[in-house]
Amino acid sequence: MWARVRERVPVVVQARGRRRAGARVLWVSAEAFVTCGVLVLLLVVHQLWWTNQQARAEARDQVRVLEREWDISPSDSSDSSGQPGQLDGVGGGGDPSSSEPAVESGSGGAAPSAGAPRPTAPPAPAPSAAFAVLRIPRLGLTVPVAEGISKRSVLDKGYVGHYPGTGGAGRVGNFALAGHRNTHGEPFRYLNRLAPGDRIFVRTRARTYVYRVDLVLGSTSPRDVGVIRAVPRSLVKPSYGYDAPGAYLTLTTCTPEFTSTYRLVVWAKLVSTR
Repeated sequence: MWARVRERVPVVVQARGRRRAGARVLWVSAEAFVTCGVLVLLLVVHQLWWTNQQARAEARDQVRVLEREWDISPSDSSDSSGQPGQLDGVGGGGDPSSSEPAVESGSGGAAPSAGAPRPTAPPAPAPSAAFAVLRIPRLGLTVPVAEGISKRSVLDKGYVGHYPGTGGAGRVGNFALAGHRNTHGEPFRYLNRLAPGDRIFVRTRARTYVYRVDLVLGSTSPRDVGVIRAVPRSLVKPSYGYDAPGAYLTLTTCTPEFTSTYRLVVWAKLVSTR
């Protein structure tokens, strides 16, 4: 009898040890799972909320700086919003020497004579420098426009970026802009809500240009460079676009939301200058 008892004692102790070890493993695994979940949640909060707060604050400050500077020292000369030119070797910009300010709609002004000197095209803004303010009343949007489409120095700061080599604001050609759809201020979050007839304002040091939305291309390839050419026309969907030169504004962003699979494109035409 005592022999049987002595034989059972080690078995009971070993079973308890295994159960305790198993409980520890489960506890550690649960802690690791919860920790990973918290880290993922913090990452999502950072991307979807904190980057927006930071970028929007910086964008608002930049708009105030620009407009305060322009109000203090306005300019009567041509604005420095860039000029038409070749777009990264894809033939999108046109000839800078042929660029001139568009005639104001309804101004009744006569076109300059053939022998009259044309205004000198302004120099392009410095890379990543803010040089204009974009306002879209339909979206409640006011945001600075900077030269270039660098994520780190332009788009991630909550700015809208001007495609290098495309036309200048208010000038004949295509003033083409890009902005984030989600995160980092997401200025173009609701770009899909724009419809033909909506007004868009672009203010520079010299003047304010008023555009009217004309066409919306809901989805195209990120490589569809035709949409930002001087006379914009989609290479993927050729039924969308234009055939004649004009003073165009192009807004581009990613679509669907939270992806970068396709591009949403909005085109507008210059209707007046203030």
